[in-house]
Amino acid sequence: MSKGRRVLIGIGGGIAAYKIAQVISTLFQSGIEVRAILTQGATEFITPLTIATLSRHLAYTDSLFWQPTHKRPLHIELGEWAEVFAIAPLTANTVGKLTHGLADNLLTNTVLASRCPVLLAPAMNTEMWNAKTVQRNWQLLLTDSRYHSVGPSTGLLACDTIGTGRMAEPTEIITSIHSLLHTGGDRDLVGKQVLISTGGTREHLDPVRFIGNPATGKMGIALAIAAMDRGAKVTLVHAPITGEIPTGIRAISVVSAAEMRSAMLSSFPEADLIVMAAAVADVKPAEYFPEKLPKKSLPNSLPLVAVPDILAELGQLKQPHQKLIGFAAQTGDIVKPALQKLKEKKLNAIAANPIDLPNVGFGSDCNQAILLDDRGREKIIEPCSKLQLAHYLFDFVNS
Repeated sequence: MSKGRRVLIGIGGGIAAYKIAQVISTLFQSGIEVRAILTQGATEFITPLTIATLSRHLAYTDSLFWQPTHKRPLHIELGEWAEVFAIAPLTANTVGKLTHGLADNLLTNTVLASRCPVLLAPAMNTEMWNAKTVQRNWQLLLTDSRYHSVGPSTGLLACDTIGTGRMAEPTEIITSIHSLLHTGGDRDLVGKQVLISTGGTREHLDPVRFIGNPATGKMGIALAIAAMDRGAKVTLVHAPITGEIPTGIRAISVVSAAEMRSAMLSSFPEADLIVMAAAVADVKPAEYFPEKLPKKSLPNSLPLVAVPDILAELGQLKQPHQKLIGFAAQTGDIVKPALQKLKEKKLNAIAANPIDLPNVGFGSDCNQAILLDDRGREKIIEPCSKLQLAHYLFDFVNS
């Protein structure tokens, strides 16, 4: 899906510029064509040679802009070429220029000459970030639908203080770029509340032993990121997971199915779109022991009781304006049980995904599925990243 796509990277003058090397390298390795513009300040932190080597293409600087060697103006060519334009690190200076339509270097001229979505990754000292003029410019800039943001986050800054202003990590920037390549910048979930469950619940016998499953929560995190990138306000109810939850997503941590049920029911009334991607236990030990059982005291047989069916309960509570989507992780024939689950639990759609094929399913960064809905539609999704599958699912549900 990424091969041949075109991403333009604008690099501002800040210490976080070194992180862009990883972004460019990763994008190139995924098959994306990458071009890069460095401001004069950026060249003080990372060299054009480094960027050119990683992108396998000439890195553009202001010296090339003011002494053109192209038949057409360079900023026009680059602006028309790009499908996504990411600016990272974005400095306070460039925020001000973009907000007021100023264009005194190659980067800002190219922004004005382009029509593609622009991803902004701010990076600066906390006091600079919180300055009234910077925040006024930032909020005004984001009223333009072309501009999308990732970060900044809170952490240790180059000035040895801890606060907000740290540039988003390369993985977050890369994920946002992939989302924009898929959506073209469209925000079809603006104004929507999206509720997602993920992770594998744990039903404890004692403080150290539990009945569980191999779910890592990666699919649910991908769904949350995709929904947020499409403009939604996202609540993610998660059992134990692997991976970080990006800034901007409301996260509710749970462990057991009972805790997940409580959290989902609490957030359900305000949700417009609900995706139940968690691997919820079907049964739990009939008795819980508050202290660790000695090995010799473990029972030879373990009495089990059923846990509440969260998805079925949500299906009964669903209102006409709400859409409820489930997942069906299956082996063998994945369609028949998914259709049965779709009907019995009153779902609007379901993603049937195999867990007995290599490099998909639990713990993998990739997935594949057959999407089914209550209108009788069916769409086959070939193996892809979980983020891509998330976008395909939202495309399917919203079409």
